[in-house]
Amino acid sequence: MSRIFVVYGHHNLNKSFNQEIRDTFCSEAKKLGHEIDLINLHEEKTIPFYDGSEPSEQILDYRKRIEKADIFVLMSPCHNYIHTSATENFLAHTVAPPWAFSYRKLILNYGWPQPNKMKGKKVIISTTYGGPSFLYSFVFQQIPRRIKKFLFNYLCGADVSYMRYYEVLPNMPKEVFEKHMATVRKTVSKL
Repeated sequence: MSRIFVVYGHHNLNKSFNQEIRDTFCSEAKKLGHEIDLINLHEEKTIPFYDGSEPSEQILDYRKRIEKADIFVLMSPCHNYIHTSATENFLAHTVAPPWAFSYRKLILNYGWPQPNKMKGKKVIISTTYGGPSFLYSFVFQQIPRRIKKFLFNYLCGADVSYMRYYEVLPNMPKEVFEKHMATVRKTVSKL
């Protein structure tokens, strides 16, 4: 079966909808014989803000774990139209050139992306959104997904799929919650 590297970027590790997604995903994957390598960004040593310096041993370790994995799963809520700051900072450090991709110069200072270590890797992005507004759900909340698809698919050459959950608000009806968990189980069954 597959080795799955899961990056969980929610600050609440015990009582959140994201935690339910994480636990259901990991539990279902283990039942099917997949190996899970999970990091909870808020339990890890804090990664300094990205400043362009050489990758630390911590970042090099994350990259090795990503390389060993068949599937890379990113789980994070969306705050202000981006993933959490811990998640974005993790990506800025780990999924960076030249490790993840580089550019082949075509003319002057213009080039074409050249995938590197993530080429052909399966990437699943799990994102939760709040806000029960049609405009937000169908226009603005698509921005983070499209940015991540550009990063992983276009620049890194990975195969990207999504688990998206809209209007994740307190007091979610049980039938809606169960529908979302069924989506998680279905995603895992297709790995």
